[in-house]
Amino acid sequence: MDQYFYDRVANSTAHRPIRDELSGEVLKDIHLLPQLLSIALNIKDKNHHKACWISELVFEAKIDWLTPHLSTFCNALEGIKHEGALRSVSKICQFIMEYNKKFPGFVSGRQLQQITEACFDWLINPEGKVATKAYAMRTLYLIGKKEEWIFPELQIILTQDFPNHTAAYQAAAKDILKKINKL
Repeated sequence: MDQYFYDRVANSTAHRPIRDELSGEVLKDIHLLPQLLSIALNIKDKNHHKACWISELVFEAKIDWLTPHLSTFCNALEGIKHEGALRSVSKICQFIMEYNKKFPGFVSGRQLQQITEACFDWLINPEGKVATKAYAMRTLYLIGKKEEWIFPELQIILTQDFPNHTAAYQAAAKDILKKINKL
């Protein structure tokens, strides 16, 4: 492991310019990606959430770079609990499903199942933050376009939880319910 890169990740903050700088380094040198993912997906590493923040920006630009690491990423989903990491990971799941829409087969059946389960878990977690829930519901909406059982389940959850959440959650839920009803 490149100690210099690790230290830069460990000493990073949530400030966008810092995350942009580190994600830019990875985008310039793909050989840093396995190390970044190793940190991000190691929930025992106290800095894993910081690596998730950086990974989000990398995969926003180059989601196809996740291809050789997709199984490892999906296998790690159920263990991620840090809210800062969850926000980024849930957004990466949305990127994955958007890419899978353009390039069917990017995600295997097992990986789709893992993403689906994780998103439902995040969505029904009473302690979960709104951003994670919003990305989860958007990801489930994308999955639901191919998996017909998703929409009825998603509608029940969003409708039941609607009055108990913030205006931001309600806006995201209303948008997803509207899209489902149009289909």
